[in-house]
Amino acid sequence: MPSFNNLKDVVKEFVKERNWEKFHSPKNLSMSIAIESAELMELFQWKSIEEPVNGLSHEDMENIKDEVADIIIYCLSLCNQLDIDVEEAILKKMEKNKKKYPKPNK
Repeated sequence: MPSFNNLKDVVKEFVKERNWEKFHSPKNLSMSIAIESAELMELFQWKSIEEPVNGLSHEDMENIKDEVADIIIYCLSLCNQLDIDVEEAILKKMEKNKKKYPKPNK
């Protein structure tokens, strides 16, 4: 299974092959992340709270997967532009989250 950093390389090569680097500024990529996130939200917009929990159609799930992938691809592109080690960033953030949101006492 590829790591996030391996996936960064896959995305970087895809972008490079299409000569899209000139469009992939941090500003444009951050805007694209927001746009794709809105497209994901749109898929849930008129559904009840229970509907996604009780099952979605195959078509709905495929659309959700596509939007999640688009978001992650743009995030990886942003990480490529800013030279962010995704795995390191996630692990550091999870440590911060553990401190900010400690386990509840049982």
